[in-house]
Amino acid sequence: MQLPQLESVLGTIHALLKAEGMGEAAHLVRTYPARAEQTGYDNWNGGTELWDVSFEVPAAEYARMGSRRTQLEEQITARLKTVMETESQDWCSAKIVPAREQKQDWRTSISNLPKDVRNNIIDGLRLEQVSWQGQLDDVEFLNRLYDLTQLPSDDSRFKDAAGDIWQHCINNEDWDGNWIFSDKRFGLCNGSAEEFLRFLCETVHPVVRPDRDVALKIVTHYNDQLRPAGWEIVEEERIGGRPRFAYRRLVHNGARSVSRGRTVADALDAGWMAKEIERLERAIDSDPDLAIGTAKDLVESCCKTILTKRGVAFTKSADLGDLTKLLVKELQLVPDGISDQVRGAENIRLILRNLTQLTNNLAQLRGLYGTGHGRDGKHRGLQPRHARLAVAGAIAFIDFVADTYRDRESDKVSSR
Repeated sequence: MQLPQLESVLGTIHALLKAEGMGEAAHLVRTYPARAEQTGYDNWNGGTELWDVSFEVPAAEYARMGSRRTQLEEQITARLKTVMETESQDWCSAKIVPAREQKQDWRTSISNLPKDVRNNIIDGLRLEQVSWQGQLDDVEFLNRLYDLTQLPSDDSRFKDAAGDIWQHCINNEDWDGNWIFSDKRFGLCNGSAEEFLRFLCETVHPVVRPDRDVALKIVTHYNDQLRPAGWEIVEEERIGGRPRFAYRRLVHNGARSVSRGRTVADALDAGWMAKEIERLERAIDSDPDLAIGTAKDLVESCCKTILTKRGVAFTKSADLGDLTKLLVKELQLVPDGISDQVRGAENIRLILRNLTQLTNNLAQLRGLYGTGHGRDGKHRGLQPRHARLAVAGAIAFIDFVADTYRDRESDKVSSR
């Protein structure tokens, strides 16, 4: 199959996909370069050539597609067959592949984390008087990340880094508490992003910092700086009921929202919310319908959790609207000193009402697009972008009310 023929075929496929409401597949065919490669030959029925038509998608977009790649490949392959069978016995299959990276400096550019971001994080630790080594001493902490016996000593009396760090940090205590950030042996300020992020994750490891609330507060400060630079620290697993963190690159806003939601669940110590957030994270790209329904469930769980903690009764039949009204009243979400007649009070109510209506309305859409009903050939389900919209709205709501709840609890403690 020569390129001119391929272009004509792809143009027809694009038109078919667009006419049948498969916009994402049509966009892929039109946007990304394609190449055809013969992969085999079948002697049956007079001879059939087997071809792969590969669409080269940027690596980040390829990863974002996730499990949808299979569906898109099937949609394009079916139209390839429709177009080709009228003029050829050849068999074509569509493949979505990651495009080759052309950057010559990929080993360094992928690890970039601006120095000002690192400095802000280090300054934040100083301002909050947070010891990076937690409840361990300097040698114990660093031995978890490095083989100190293989690093040189800056003190001629010792043969390796383990010796001089012990001497100056434990025995004599004559080094500044934040000496690690300027020590070139560890390269935290000028080395790879991964090295710096691995260090940050270790500072909030349960063994290093067993107080869960303190660790979560530190992670929040880290992420305030890291997220604008395209990174975040997230919970990876639990050790003794406490979170162990890992770092990752941000791919899209859905990931950021889910990460923030996990922090809210931890702060409220709400196990059910944590499970729903895990389900959200898995479903945003692979099952948008499920993610949208779960977003609504998450808002309900948050309302019920806070109302229960505040001792407010609600019936089993209470819907999302009923729960929201109770929560608004209990937490006094309208700022103190603003009467009902003031325009700002009503605006706040409208914002809260719109946030809950967003997830509620999208959950109803899920019912319209869910499984179990016959669909015609042009049916098209909800897309990940719809799921990200629902998730962002749900997280914005629970984040706001959880912060308000914590403020109200603090006020109760200080007034005693």
